[in-house]
Amino acid sequence: MKIVYYAGWTFFRSITKILFRIKISGKENIPKTGGFILAPNHQSYLDPPVVGSWAPRAVYFMTKAELFENAILGWYLFNTNARPVKRGAMDRQAIKTILDIIDKGHGVTIFPEGTRSVSGEFLEPKAGIGMIATKAQCMIIPTYVNGFNRLSDCFWGKGKLTITYGKAIPAEWVMAQEKGKIGYNAIAQRVMAEIQKIKDNLLNS
Repeated sequence: MKIVYYAGWTFFRSITKILFRIKISGKENIPKTGGFILAPNHQSYLDPPVVGSWAPRAVYFMTKAELFENAILGWYLFNTNARPVKRGAMDRQAIKTILDIIDKGHGVTIFPEGTRSVSGEFLEPKAGIGMIATKAQCMIIPTYVNGFNRLSDCFWGKGKLTITYGKAIPAEWVMAQEKGKIGYNAIAQRVMAEIQKIKDNLLNS
């Protein structure tokens, strides 16, 4: 139900704009058509809905399967483009779901670090994003989020809440990497390096 998705889309945009004066850059880097992976660094539980709501296209994301056990919450999550994933194991069904979404021409949010960084410092990326991008044969949009782990500071003007969508890592480059774990790791490292570049450019601007 698109009405549920866009109600959430409007809510998160309004809250982050009005209360936290969020700054959004690089939306033009998200392709107008075709499947892609949106790859942000991970600071907060709010990252998936907020990063997705500010994208110019509807974006899917994965969340822990336990939340779908509640019928009402599961219905809401499903209709806001969340899909279940089992934590702590290779969830083949979740991977198939992601690949199907991308194959149908949609975007999926995947965090290269695999988990939240409480400190805000980047964590070592996981090979999973490289594996999925290779199987999906799609581009990756490196994305830098800042301030989500310090919302109170941003509210009082002591910090900045920002989302910057970077230039795409082309599908052709992804497919040119060595197949297997070495190639998957190389892709993951490239994604985090691009996110670091975005961060450095913002700090130096």
